[in-house]
Amino acid sequence: MKFQTMREAVCSVNRELFVSGLARFTFGNASGADREAGVAVIKPSGMSYDDMGPAEMVAVSLASGKRVDGRARPSSDTATHLALYQSFPGIYGVVHTHSRYATVFAQAMKSIPCVGTTHADTFHGAVPVTRMLTLSEVQEEYEANTGRVIAELFEKESLDPATLPGVLVAGHGPFAWGRSVGEALEHALILEEVARLAYCTLALRPDQKPLPHYLMDKHFLRKHGADAYYGQQEPDEKPPRQS
Repeated sequence: MKFQTMREAVCSVNRELFVSGLARFTFGNASGADREAGVAVIKPSGMSYDDMGPAEMVAVSLASGKRVDGRARPSSDTATHLALYQSFPGIYGVVHTHSRYATVFAQAMKSIPCVGTTHADTFHGAVPVTRMLTLSEVQEEYEANTGRVIAELFEKESLDPATLPGVLVAGHGPFAWGRSVGEALEHALILEEVARLAYCTLALRPDQKPLPHYLMDKHFLRKHGADAYYGQQEPDEKPPRQS
């Protein structure tokens, strides 16, 4: 079977969505991209996490969305994943969930403010929320348009998907991405955690202001900036992201 390594990675992350509590029932999906081969591998539509193995993962063309390998029908959100891969060329994994606290912010159509350094360690600013899709965008190419409004938001606000690896779709839920499907999962887990922390912080103190920029910058850049020093990087090692 083709793309076996990618199938195993994508299957593992999809199962972890359920184990970690990010996804319940059949909610949520994860995909990984092999840009050299021109394919994305994604969870099958509506399949129980208990019933999934690598063989059930579906490979589709990054360009057309047509199934190129696998027997099952791909996730109904495949077109959203493909729109993100097409709009953000630096990403190789996408995770979509309906995790509780992030979805609360999405339903309230509120961005997740950066009120603490836990947030700033991964997201260089508030996790943004898209506009609501229009009637015509929902009636035609709904899933593709979901990806397009994410890309539209990042272009309009001059946001960098490398320094803000997640977003909230208004009335829907969160999407996260990364340089691999595993990193996309990590970002989805962190996104849910910072949403929970922000929710609790604002419940205690509704007028809480975001971190000052100098503190937010310090925490983000010490991990991801050109002169990053957090962790066990060798002096000559290129940092994972540039500011």
